Amino acid sequence: MLNLIGLSKYEVEEALVNLGEKPYRAKQMWHWIYCKGAQNFEEMSSFSEKLKILLANHFTLQRPRVSHEQLSNDGSFKWLLEVDGPNNIESVFIPEVDRAALCVSSQVGCTLNCSFCHTGTQKMVRNLTAGEILGQIMVAKDKYQDWKKPASERKLTNIVMMGMGEPLFNYPEVSKALRIIMDPEGISLSKRRITLSTSGVIPMIEKVGTELGVGLAISLHAVTDEIRNELVPINKKYPIEQLLNACRTYPGANNARRITFEYVMLKGINDSEADARELSRLLRDIHAKVNLIPFNTWPGSPYSCSSTSVIKKFASILNNNKISAPIRVPRGRDIMAACGQLRSAKENNEPKKLNSLS
Repeated sequence: MLNLIGLSKYEVEEALVNLGEKPYRAKQMWHWIYCKGAQNFEEMSSFSEKLKILLANHFTLQRPRVSHEQLSNDGSFKWLLEVDGPNNIESVFIPEVDRAALCVSSQVGCTLNCSFCHTGTQKMVRNLTAGEILGQIMVAKDKYQDWKKPASERKLTNIVMMGMGEPLFNYPEVSKALRIIMDPEGISLSKRRITLSTSGVIPMIEKVGTELGVGLAISLHAVTDEIRNELVPINKKYPIEQLLNACRTYPGANNARRITFEYVMLKGINDSEADARELSRLLRDIHAKVNLIPFNTWPGSPYSCSSTSVIKKFASILNNNKISAPIRVPRGRDIMAACGQLRSAKENNEPKKLNSLS
């Protein structure tokens, strides 16, 4: 049966018309799915019983199945989600004082093999569909009873495409999902509250700006091609100079809408004062800010985190060169939910044991 979650408005309308229904039913269906969070057709009180039965016989509203979930000591929440039986992804909900972000995955596994990232140790299985990307958000909204609320009262306020996978290697499905998320009649989240992180797929960067207009984050992590080739192997195809040129022309970038450069702090690898000065030079003519990320370790990792004093010195050099450089506070480390720690749990039939919560 056809899953309606992830279909465009036109596709929903076409599916209903093919059943003999009027086109206006699509708008009603859209409202039930994305504004009220209906999990089945029986909840759709504006439809007749006959229509509900007809819909249930042809369509589903299938979300990813929650296999396991974990609550961190700091309030972060991680889900292990089954997307098609044997395949799994992870999503993380990160609450802050004045907002909360959901870290969303775009692929089962990853092709990039970034050496500091746990996801990079997992083989690439496939791209997620728009419905599976949206489903992660719907699972979070179900959990926190976040439907039917005005924007000012919602718990989930931000989306970051920073989970498993490279979003720009799955652009058609990612962009389709993000358009539904931003649709005023859909989930209705402003593009200013959405950030897409890429390791640097240069041909797609301008397209993100012109077609979606969401915030852009670049996984940089080094200031020389020699080091970045080791940390982020896609750099061999799209080196730093070319990547930064693409950032300079990113549509919509300005002082109020800066590009975020993610920089994981690795002891003795990329954390010297000389690295900080070179990073300042590289970004001097870009509307940029730098997120300094203390390295989050994982089993078998060859790296360790820079010391607190080294990270603070690195930040001060950037700040003194008029580049904002906040130091990210690690969240969810105790449940392997922090940046760089996500990894599908049931790969090779070796399930990770998570604490199941009700």
